[in-house]
Amino acid sequence: LEIDWQGAQQVRKLFPDSKQIFILPPSQFDLRQRLSNRGTDSVEVIERRLGCAVEDMQQYVNFDYVIINDDFNKALHDLESVIIANRLVITQQASRHQKMISELITPVEK
Repeated sequence: LEIDWQGAQQVRKLFPDSKQIFILPPSQFDLRQRLSNRGTDSVEVIERRLGCAVEDMQQYVNFDYVIINDDFNKALHDLESVIIANRLVITQQASRHQKMISELITPVEK
């Protein structure tokens, strides 16, 4: 799900246990280059988008995770790591493996 930070706030209200990931470019220069290289926007539109992006990026502190999208493969690996880590939190594991854990922690009669 790709949404802006305001949408993320709404998701957080509806799903308080959701985990939110903010993806940042490595620099404003890189962001400008990426927008320019698309070839879809005028210089004016790019400048306006950059101004909004700087304000938006200040919201990263309200997210659970931050990924720097400098190298695509590294960013993808980081994203996969977040997903895997969240599958292993105790609430997920306890729910998923309730029967097995219950058997493990129940004393065996001699």
